[in-house]
Amino acid sequence: MKHPVSILDSTLRDGAQGSGIAFSVEDKLQAVRVLDHLGVAYIEAGNPGSNPKDEEFFTRARSLPLEHAKLTSFGSTRRKGIRPEEDGNLQALLQAGTPCCTVFGKAWKFHVDWVLETTPEENFAMIEESCRFLKEHGKEVIFDAEHFFDGWKDDPSFAMQALEAAARGGADLLCLCDTNGGVFPEDVKRAMEEVAARFDLPIGAHFHEDCGMATANSILAVQYGAAQVQGTLLGFGERCGNANLSAVIGDLQCKLGYACIPQECIKLLAHSARELAAIANWDLPHGLPYVGEDAFSHKAGMHADGVLKTPRSFEHIDPYLVGNTRRFPASEISGRAVVLEKIHRVFPGMKLDAASARSVLEDIKALEAKGYQFEGADASFELLVRKRLQPFPPFFELLHYHIYTDYGLNKTGASATVKVKVGEELQLMAAEGNGPVNALDRALRKALEVFYPVLADVKLTDYKVRVLDSKSATAAGVRVLITSSARTGDSFTTVGVSGDVVAASWKALEDSMEYLLLKAGECR
Repeated sequence: MKHPVSILDSTLRDGAQGSGIAFSVEDKLQAVRVLDHLGVAYIEAGNPGSNPKDEEFFTRARSLPLEHAKLTSFGSTRRKGIRPEEDGNLQALLQAGTPCCTVFGKAWKFHVDWVLETTPEENFAMIEESCRFLKEHGKEVIFDAEHFFDGWKDDPSFAMQALEAAARGGADLLCLCDTNGGVFPEDVKRAMEEVAARFDLPIGAHFHEDCGMATANSILAVQYGAAQVQGTLLGFGERCGNANLSAVIGDLQCKLGYACIPQECIKLLAHSARELAAIANWDLPHGLPYVGEDAFSHKAGMHADGVLKTPRSFEHIDPYLVGNTRRFPASEISGRAVVLEKIHRVFPGMKLDAASARSVLEDIKALEAKGYQFEGADASFELLVRKRLQPFPPFFELLHYHIYTDYGLNKTGASATVKVKVGEELQLMAAEGNGPVNALDRALRKALEVFYPVLADVKLTDYKVRVLDSKSATAAGVRVLITSSARTGDSFTTVGVSGDVVAASWKALEDSMEYLLLKAGECR
């Protein structure tokens, strides 16, 4: 029987060191709820001795009702030359009130000589006494052997003595850290075998992604006895990031049969990753294993046809196991089977003949020849299908719009007027924006909200422009992709193409309004 593996998520500590990542106290509290709901065993939430924000977080976090996770505070061993009870950092760890503390100490003699500038004996005493101090105050102690793999390659005896010092101090788990992110799998295997043979304590593993090995190293460490993997759920962190726990959990639990989180929680993996990305205001990479939007995306006709016949042909696991979905982006290389699958998602009960599917496919190919791209614009694709196979009355008719720009030394902006017809009623609205498209979007919404209040719950969240023919310079056509998000958290993307960027934007905006109203079930 395979041994259980506890997951320590360090998104709120190690992940917060990633470029562009900043968590407020409210963000951190929300992230803890997400990670606890996912079922991770430990949430390493920050260094209470480093800044007032973390101090406030730990004070407020004491009242959080956690179902699965233990909150863990993080800090260094005592400073050289003082007693543990005199060390402000260790006192802060106690005051954080967490049931578990992670304390790191040096396992590389090079660091002891050149960074700490102390003796090996003092370094080992710092480790042992710090672990013992925290244990005597009732804490579960995880010892992070910083730079372990570099230290082990440089001086194996010294690295092992650092672990022995932590064990003498009563540490509950010894974590081997690849702090510089440079270790390769063969060294992980050798080190794990040596450490596991020498210690009866549980061993953990903490890898960074600087050589692209963090996930592979984490899996290998577990296969050679590691009882804990540390990392961040989305993989971001200092420099190139940390071990991507969404991939580690997926690999270990879904592919190899190790219990990392409660089995009933594995279906929350993709949703939790997306929730955490939203909290971090971070764009989740579409190709992220297991949880990315394109992790189970099939664009090529042959691949898509194979998956529709038998998913195992081009998928390593069922995406629904981890809460993800199978996607078939509409594309000029998509076959008829893909189009049929996408049409059935729009009209589940509709029986389609080959001619109907071929008709939609010809529409797609004709539009993509003009520069349209329905991959990543499923809302526009759905509208195309509906208008071809099951037409609906238009929600509104554009009569005209005008754009005015204002550029000067002290301000840059635009204003727009839009006149629309809804049924037999006319509506003219004007709005200002920080650019022509923003002004047009605001004016259109103001005009339509008079008839369709539901539009007030939706906002434009992303806007992308792609020049279709760079050789034509300013005369080139453009493709505009607009992503809109509802208050419920749902988002959808529409596309427009024209030789005029405003006209292309209008088409994408028009599709976004129609799609939302279609989904809201509002008709006039």
